[in-house]
Amino acid sequence: MAENSVNALPMEDFSATIDEIENREIPTPPGGKPSLDMLLNVPMRISVELGRARIPVKSILQLSQGSVVELDRASGEPLTIYINGELFAYGEAVLVNQERFGVRLTSIVNRSEQIKNPREP
Repeated sequence: MAENSVNALPMEDFSATIDEIENREIPTPPGGKPSLDMLLNVPMRISVELGRARIPVKSILQLSQGSVVELDRASGEPLTIYINGELFAYGEAVLVNQERFGVRLTSIVNRSEQIKNPREP
C-alpha cells in the first residue's frame, strides 16, 4: 500500500525584522503619493471599559435583576478606550442629548503605554 504523503509546495520566507518593515519603501501609485483615502471608510470598533470585577461562580449564580456588581474603579476614575482591541485613550462618561452615553477623550495614550498595556482583555 502506498504511503500517505502530502505533496507540499515550497513556502516562501516572509519573515522580516521590525527595522526592515519600518524602513521599507512604499510603492507610489502612478501620478503621485500613496493615498490613505481608500482606508478612511473602514469601520473600526470602539470599546469603552468602565471597570472590571472578579466574581466566583457561586456569586454569579446568585445575581438577579437589581443586583449591583462592584467594579475595580472608583467613581470619577478615567474610562479606558480601545480601538479594535488596542489601547487608545482615556476619557470620561458624558450624557449626549439627555438620552445616550458618550465618552469625552481626556488623554491619548503614548506608544510606551500601548506597549505596557496593549490589548483589550
